[in-house]
Amino acid sequence: MGEITKINDDPNGWNTAMFLYNSAMKKVRTKIEILSDEFQYVHQYNPIEYIKSRLKSPESIVNKLRKNKIEISVANMMEQLNDVAGVRVVCSFTSDIYKLADMIGKQADLTVVAIKDYIKRPKESGYKSYHMIVTVPIYMTDREEQIKVELQIRTIAMDFWASLEHKIYYKFEGNAPDYISRDLRECSDLVSKLDDKMLSLNEAILKAKAEGN
Repeated sequence: MGEITKINDDPNGWNTAMFLYNSAMKKVRTKIEILSDEFQYVHQYNPIEYIKSRLKSPESIVNKLRKNKIEISVANMMEQLNDVAGVRVVCSFTSDIYKLADMIGKQADLTVVAIKDYIKRPKESGYKSYHMIVTVPIYMTDREEQIKVELQIRTIAMDFWASLEHKIYYKFEGNAPDYISRDLRECSDLVSKLDDKMLSLNEAILKAKAEGN
């Protein structure tokens, strides 16, 4: 609790930071919703199944700073952490992920500062997702702040797998038995096969419709 108190030592600093992160998160989410509407209008197809957003709790922020051996402070949180504000976008197909990421990267008032493609290069655990760290300008009465937001873009199957892994991680406090970790990795392979099969099926359906069958 003492370390959490540290991050609240300057209430104005903490409250201002959370205001900025919340504003950035809302701005990024709104931009993605508009992109989704535009895609629907132009292509009569919506690549996004649903969108979720969240701010890290003070406990999670402190734990991550401590894990990375960074002094607990609001300034260090804003400078060192990339995922205080997060937006998760769940798509129908793997191809939609890359289309959406390309559209996001072309937004004029949004800057992509880092990309991690865990779809082409999954984590050792089997985790798959496409991550983007972006900054967006938040305008206050006396200044402009560039605030970081983490974007996670994945398919429904990837999101289901990640949700299960997250629950297991907390249940076993990061030390799951080997056989569970092994089965999770096997399930990750099945997720990839399912995504590939569903994409192929969708392409076959579109081709059949185009041919009038």
